[in-house]
Amino acid sequence: MPDASDLLNEARRELARFPMLLELLVGELDEATWRARPVPGEWAPVEIVCHLRDEETEDFGARVRLILEGGTRFEPNDPKRLAVDRQYHQANPSDALAAFRARRMTSLDLLASVAPARLLGTAERPNGGRLSGLDLLASWVAHDRLHLQQLAGTLARLWADRWAPLQVEYAGPIPYEGRRRGDYTSQ
Repeated sequence: MPDASDLLNEARRELARFPMLLELLVGELDEATWRARPVPGEWAPVEIVCHLRDEETEDFGARVRLILEGGTRFEPNDPKRLAVDRQYHQANPSDALAAFRARRMTSLDLLASVAPARLLGTAERPNGGRLSGLDLLASWVAHDRLHLQQLAGTLARLWADRWAPLQVEYAGPIPYEGRRRGDYTSQ
């Protein structure tokens, strides 16, 4: 079992770095790029940021709080449904990014007050199995990084498609299969 204190300290550091990385990656996107999907069925940058905003308090933050409060069962979470129900694609990107930053600061304040041993508690997942607070902390950082990868891949695909027929694949494999220029606004 990893040392709870080490994981908490490293996770807090990594979680604190992420908003800056996110801002650097998407902060100056134009409106069309914010809403462009790399392929049908994948999320546009604005949808990814809205997802991060909501996961901050309704998934990771809520689940860590539940463990700290002695709860025993997590509530179900359906990110794909939330994206549709909350109309992530129509959201204001600047507002979503600002809300994410504010929520992350609240999460970091909570984590700064946690005694590491309290993260050893576990709760049952809706689909079975148990997660500890340590599992959640490690997953939270991994979740941030997975979405950085998703955003980077989306932006690489949008860039490559924008400049087609130039051979942008010379740079290396570009995630998502390319589309014709101008196909982004119809989704």
